[in-house]
Amino acid sequence: MTTTRGRIDKRQAILEGAFTVFAREGYAQACVQSIAREAGVAKPTVYNHMTDKATLFRHALEAAARGILEQRIAALEPLAATGDDLRGTLEEVAHTLLRLHTDGRSCALRRLLYSEVTHFPDILDIVRESGPDRLNQALADRLARLALAGRLRAADPDLAAEQFLALLLGPLEARTQLGTRQLEDVELRTMAVAAVDAFVRAWGGQ
Repeated sequence: MTTTRGRIDKRQAILEGAFTVFAREGYAQACVQSIAREAGVAKPTVYNHMTDKATLFRHALEAAARGILEQRIAALEPLAATGDDLRGTLEEVAHTLLRLHTDGRSCALRRLLYSEVTHFPDILDIVRESGPDRLNQALADRLARLALAGRLRAADPDLAAEQFLALLLGPLEARTQLGTRQLEDVELRTMAVAAVDAFVRAWGGQ
């Protein structure tokens, strides 16, 4: 058990170190020696866990996307018990999702996608399956429960979830200039309120 635990811990350290180095230096400039140093392991240990740099890159992005997804799904938790203030709860969730989308790790992941997707076309599917697709499914599930309770008119929860996220993230890409400009929290709150207002107008219960 201790040996297995140690191997898992080293793998996680390698993936974390790899993401840090790839985000800082880009794929082409990153070297396995730098990744090993960042992870606190020997260079051969990296190759024991990952066969080559390309494989390591794919796994590092997948692991980062999964970690980001866990945070975003946790941000949906208030929708499980909205109380009387559905709009306020939606605004809280929207604001949290915007903050998570603009944190350093999320921006680094998007920059790596934009810069390397032509060389690694499969990473778009890898990241989407570990991130946006599952977030949309989780949000759709919570919106469906609100519809069953008569709080929303979500005849199509998947579409409602897709539109909620589009109202949030569509304007964000332009305002942050593809993640290169940091937004003040007050601007994120304003965006959250505007997105929820449009969403409630379209999907609000009768």
